[in-house]
Amino acid sequence: MKAALSLALLGATSAFAAKASLSSVQRVTNLGVVPNKFIVEVAQASEIPTKRSLSTPHELLYRSLEERKISFNVEKEFDAPGIFIGASLFLNNTQDVANILQTDGVVAIRPRSYNPSPVSSRVVSPGDAGIPDSESTHITTGVDKLHARGITGKGIKIGMRVPGIDTGTDYTHPFLGGGFGPGFKVAGGFDLVGDDYTGANTPVPDPDPLDQCNGHGTHVAGIVGANPGNEFNISGVAYDATIFSYRIFGCTGEVTDDVIVDALLMGVSDGMDILTMSLGGADGWTEGTASVVSSRIAASGKIVTIAAGNDGASGAWFTSGPGNAINAISVASSDNTVIPLQSLTVSGVTHDPIVYYDAVPLPVNQTLPLYVTSNDTTVVDDACNPLPASTPDLSGFVVLVRRGTCTFASHQAHQHRRVWREHDSYLRVEHFGTIHSLNLTINSNSATGADLKPIDVGNFSAVLIQADDGVFLAEQFAAGADISVTFPQTGGSVQFPAPTGGLVSTFTSYGPTEDMFFKPAITAPGANILSTFPVPLGSWALDSGTSMATPFMAGSAALLLAVKGKSLAVATGARTAFQTTAKPIPSTLTDGDPLQTVSQQGAGLVQVFDAIFGTTTLSRTELLLNDTAHFAGPQTFTVKNVGTSIKTYTLSHVPAGTAAGFPAGSIEADLGPLALATDIASVSFNTGKFTLLPGQSHNVVATITPPKGVDPTTFPVYSGFIFVTSGNETVHATYLGVAASLKNAQTVDNTDVVFGIPLPALLDSTGNVQDGPVNYTFVGDDAPTVLWRQTFGTPNLLLDLVSADIQLTGTLNRRGPISFTTPQTGGTFAKVPTVGPLLQIQWLGRNDKVNDLDNTVLLSNTFANGTVIPNGSYKVLLRSLSVTGDPTNEADYESWLSPVFGVAA
Repeated sequence: MKAALSLALLGATSAFAAKASLSSVQRVTNLGVVPNKFIVEVAQASEIPTKRSLSTPHELLYRSLEERKISFNVEKEFDAPGIFIGASLFLNNTQDVANILQTDGVVAIRPRSYNPSPVSSRVVSPGDAGIPDSESTHITTGVDKLHARGITGKGIKIGMRVPGIDTGTDYTHPFLGGGFGPGFKVAGGFDLVGDDYTGANTPVPDPDPLDQCNGHGTHVAGIVGANPGNEFNISGVAYDATIFSYRIFGCTGEVTDDVIVDALLMGVSDGMDILTMSLGGADGWTEGTASVVSSRIAASGKIVTIAAGNDGASGAWFTSGPGNAINAISVASSDNTVIPLQSLTVSGVTHDPIVYYDAVPLPVNQTLPLYVTSNDTTVVDDACNPLPASTPDLSGFVVLVRRGTCTFASHQAHQHRRVWREHDSYLRVEHFGTIHSLNLTINSNSATGADLKPIDVGNFSAVLIQADDGVFLAEQFAAGADISVTFPQTGGSVQFPAPTGGLVSTFTSYGPTEDMFFKPAITAPGANILSTFPVPLGSWALDSGTSMATPFMAGSAALLLAVKGKSLAVATGARTAFQTTAKPIPSTLTDGDPLQTVSQQGAGLVQVFDAIFGTTTLSRTELLLNDTAHFAGPQTFTVKNVGTSIKTYTLSHVPAGTAAGFPAGSIEADLGPLALATDIASVSFNTGKFTLLPGQSHNVVATITPPKGVDPTTFPVYSGFIFVTSGNETVHATYLGVAASLKNAQTVDNTDVVFGIPLPALLDSTGNVQDGPVNYTFVGDDAPTVLWRQTFGTPNLLLDLVSADIQLTGTLNRRGPISFTTPQTGGTFAKVPTVGPLLQIQWLGRNDKVNDLDNTVLLSNTFANGTVIPNGSYKVLLRSLSVTGDPTNEADYESWLSPVFGVAA
C-alpha cells in the first residue's frame, strides 16, 4: 500500500528505541509557531471603555501598535461580530508580542499551523472486482435505510474543506457533477491559497477551488456527495447535497490558522448549513484560534464536524485542534467491515489462492519461482543478517521472508545482496533488480488476518500474507517442492472480511482534552474508505483516517437537516442527537472484553437513522465528571418521550474499559493502543424505572462514583454509558472522568530518558550542554538555546531572566506567579526578583513520545517587550503552570533555573 501522507495527523507505533541525539535538536524556536505571524483577537469597539468614538476595533488596534512603535503588516482582517473580530499580523520583531497584549481591547494573540493527512491512500481502478461498495459503511450506520426512503440530503449546503475546509475539489470528476458553479453539485467556493501555497509562503487566492494535485479534498467530497451509478457502486452519504469547496491547502504543505479562520467565516457568510474540516494538529486544549472560532460558529446554529486526529499511537490527552472546539463534533474513525485485497496463486503444490495485502495486483505479469530465506518457520531474525554465500541470485524469484525483529530503517550489504528493514520488522530482499517478497506475519492472531496491513518499501514490491499461508509455503519449500507464484492481474480481487471491522481504528487520537472536555465526540467509518479522487490522479482511491470519518458525519448531518429542518434547535442539538443514539463499540471482537474507552470512541458509532427517527430524546449526553479535585458526581439529564404512545423506561449502566494514561510512577504518557482495565465506576439513579406519556419528560439524576483501588499516578480515565431503554428503543448518556487530580500531573520532563542528559537544559552555540558559565555575543549563531519537554500540557509557560547570583533549591518543585495576559518587565518568584520576561505562551500541549519531540527557544539579547538586555550575567527561569493550577499561586508552578550565561553583545 502507498505510504501515508506523513503530515501532522499521521499516527505511529514505535516507542523510544534509543536515546535521541542532541545533534537532532534544532537551534530554533519550535513551539508550533509560524515565524513572525500571529492572529490577534480584539473586542468590539463598544466593549472597549473610552474607545467607542473610534470607527472600528481594528483601527484601535493599529493606532495602539503604532503608538508603541511596533512594526507590523496586516495580512488579513476578520470582522464577524459575535463570532470573531481580529487580524492576522506579520510582526517584524516577535518580541513585540508582550506589547500587543498591553493594548486596550486585545483579547488574545495566538500562533499555530495544521496539516491534513489520511493514514493511508491507494489509487484503485474499476477493473478490481470485490472493492467494497458504500453499503459496507452505510449498512452499519443506518444510512442505507434513509436512502431507501429517498432521503439523500437534497437542499442542504455543505462547506467542504478537508480540514474543515480543504485541498479543494476536482469537480471535473463525473461523479462529483462534472462542473463548477450554480446548477452543479460543487456549486461554489473559493481558493484561498493557490497551488504553490505551503503554509510558509504568501497565499495567492483565486475564485476557482479546483484541485488536481493533492486529492484529499476530492476524497472527502465524495464521501459526502459522490453520485451513485458509478462503476464501484458507491455513493456519498448525502449525494444530493450541494457542496461548496473552500481550498486552504496547496498541492503540498500546511496551513495556518488565519487561513482556516478566513475560510470558516467565508462559509458562514455564504450561508453554509454544515462546515466540515478533516485537518488538525495535536494540541490537547480547546483554546486554539481555529478551535475557538469553530466552537462559536457551532453555537450560532451551524453544524461543524472536525477530525479528532490520527495520533492514537501517542496515547491519552492528545486530540487535535481545531477538533477540540467545544461545541463542534469531533469525529473518531472505525474500521470498515471489509477490505479490498488481492490474491496470488501457487503451482507445484495444492493450495487455495493466497490473500495478500494490496488493493491492486502487484505489477508482475510472469510466473516466478519461490525462494524461502529460512526453512525454520519460527526464526525471529529471518534475513536480518547478511544472507549466506550459497544464496542464489534472487532477481528472478519471489522471496518469502518471515516477519521478524529487525526494521526496514537500516540496511546491510553482503555479496551484492542487500536487505532493507523497516517498521514492525517487515523485510524485503533485493539483488540488482526488483524482487517481490512475501512477508510472513507470525503474531498469534495473524492467521485470522489481524496482522495483514499495508507496508511501504519505496519503489520495490513487498506485501504481507497470513501466517498460516506462509508457514505452509515454507514447509513445502523445505520438503523440496518446486513452487511457483503468479499474481493475477484480473480476477484476483477479494472482499476480505476486516478482522477489526467495526472497531475503533487504532490510529484515532485519544482524548480527553487537557482541560477535560469530551473529545472525540462520536465515531464514523474512516478506515479503508473508497471514494473519489482527482481524475488525473486515478479518479478513485482507498484512504484511511479520521479525515474520512469526518465527512461521513457531515453527510449524516445533512440527512438530519433534510428531515428535521434547519432551525437553531435542530442544528445545536445535532451532536446530542447523534451521540444519544450511537452504538457503543467494544474494544475487541472477543466476548467479555470491555467496551472501548470513551476517550477514544466518544459516544459510539453513529446510527444516522435512529438519530433522525428516534422517539426518545435526552437533553444532554456528555456527562463530564472532571478529575477528583473538581469531581462532579451527580449528573442530571432529561428524558423526553417525543413519540405518539406511552413509554415505560428502564435505566441501566454499562461501563467502558478504564484507560491508564501513564505507566505507574511514570511522568511520560503511555503509548497507544492503551490497555483497558475492568476497574469501573458505579452508578445509582434517583429512580430506575418510569413511564412517560407522549410529550412528557422526566429528570434523571445519576450519581456516579469513580472506580475504587485504581492507581492515581496512572491518571486512569474511566467512562461508560447510561442506557435509557423502552422496548426496542435505547438511547444513552455517556460519562467520562479521571480518577486522579490533574494538578498532580508533572508537566515538565526532568529525566534523561530522551537525550541522555537531564532536562531542562541550556545548550551552547554548538548545541552541546552548557555545564559552566559562557558568554555570548548574540552575533550570528553565538546564542544559547533552552531545551525542554512537556510531559503534560500547561495553561501557562514562562521563561524569565533572573540575576546570575540567584539560588533556588530544587528542580521542578518550586513554582511562581505570572499571567500570560498581564506581562511585566519585572516581578518576583519565591522572593526572587525577575529581571524581565523572555517568553510567555498559553495552552502549550504535551510533547509526543512517539516522535521524540522537544521544545526549544533560541534566545536573543532582547526581552519579550523588545528592549535590549543589558550586558551582564544571568540565568533563565522556566515556569510551567500545572493543569487546573491557579496562575496567581506560586505553588502551582513547576520551575527550573538554568546555569549562568553572560550577555556580551
